Amino acid sequence: MNDQYLVRNKHLLWRAGFGPSVEQWTQLGQVSPFKFYEALEKASRKEPAPFQLVTNAVDGLANGLDGLRRSELTNEQKEQLQQRSRTEIRNLNLAWMHEMVNSGQQLREKLAFFWHGHFACRNLNALYQQDLINRIRSNALGNFGTLLKEVSRSAAMLAFLNNQQNRKQKPNENFAREVMELFTMGRGNYTEQDIKEAARAFTGWQFQLNGEFVFRPALHDEGSKTVLGRTGNFNGEDILDLLLEQRQTAQFITRKLLRFFVQEHPEEALVQQLAKGFYESGYEIKPLLRNIFTADWFFHPRNRGNRIKSPVELLAGILRTIPMELEAPERLLQLQKVLGQVLFYPPNVAGWPGGKNWIDSSSLMFRLRIPRLLVGREPLQIRAKADDDQEMGRMRPPTQNAGQQAAAGAAATLQWNKVYQELSTVKQSQLPETLQRYLWPSGTGVRQIAFLNDFTDASSPERYIQTSVLHLMSTPEYQLC
Repeated sequence: MNDQYLVRNKHLLWRAGFGPSVEQWTQLGQVSPFKFYEALEKASRKEPAPFQLVTNAVDGLANGLDGLRRSELTNEQKEQLQQRSRTEIRNLNLAWMHEMVNSGQQLREKLAFFWHGHFACRNLNALYQQDLINRIRSNALGNFGTLLKEVSRSAAMLAFLNNQQNRKQKPNENFAREVMELFTMGRGNYTEQDIKEAARAFTGWQFQLNGEFVFRPALHDEGSKTVLGRTGNFNGEDILDLLLEQRQTAQFITRKLLRFFVQEHPEEALVQQLAKGFYESGYEIKPLLRNIFTADWFFHPRNRGNRIKSPVELLAGILRTIPMELEAPERLLQLQKVLGQVLFYPPNVAGWPGGKNWIDSSSLMFRLRIPRLLVGREPLQIRAKADDDQEMGRMRPPTQNAGQQAAAGAAATLQWNKVYQELSTVKQSQLPETLQRYLWPSGTGVRQIAFLNDFTDASSPERYIQTSVLHLMSTPEYQLC
């Protein structure tokens, strides 16, 4: 067992994936981090199977019930359609959570999770949401320019940012503004006039009822536009290419990737160095990731255990440690809702702020109880956030917001045998230290773990392992990665 390998690989798997699966515990100290990363990259090369859960959203949300147009529907029928779409988005949520927990393509799913926040989109049409996440997952490790164009042409994003209302002589600036501010260059690197002119270029970018992109020439402004100092009869594709030509775009994306995968305040010299390579590669994502995840500075102690796990990362990591089948998988949605991060429902177009925003006195206490809630050992009442589709996430934080009350204890079939197998050669006296090394981020376990015996059940080796694992995952240290 190589302790340095273990420390580095554990860190790598939390940042480039959703944490080590229990089957990987004993491998952590046996393979070099470089080889571990190569394995992660290789496993994610295969094109992911697209989600195909939503097939009737067009007939429902677009065409109405029984052949009626939406304008002819009663309020009750409209609510019925909205409820059906919410159910389908819920199913998408659970399907993606299943991939995050069980897929061998950990690197791809983690990058898709990052892009899901970067290209934040909230849309009640489940078919459009399914199409968008399929585009993101397919291109997550490919070329950023291709990903940008795929997302920009998606019905979900065009609808969310009001480009369906963007027409010549009546331009809507929302889409052009967010493409510049949030998706490419970042605030402060363009002018209001650039936005106005770019909006004219995106006129005519529309989508059909089935979600397919369509360009409508009759709605497009054919006049000359001046954007970022360049003048021409630009269309939307031209504007995206122009944004990709700006080195500031490479710097903005690189900085955001470093903040998500390494530390909140990356060194500017490092940002510039990596962004230069990213730009010169033509925005290829995999080389940039390799430069991050195989660098010595990535594994430096100051970059370990310094990130607060997002709710989705926390839930997925627990399920990778204790494989289980939940009798009511929708409990995962309730927990996401209470913790403040529901997949496909970002709070606004800027996505989830992350970092210390995940933690306050109330949410921390609840997060410490999540492992026991999932395995059904500690049922209690929680207050799930009320439906917030219209408020767009601007209500009070979920831990302070009154909503419908629901039992959180989740009956589950746990596969503890996988945990026992990984620990079969470890003496009971060494279990606390061994489990701490697997479950806590290196550098955070500064307090002695002799206290663990005060919270464990030693009536049998199996019960000792179970209670030890649950308690170590119910500590403040486990909230970090």
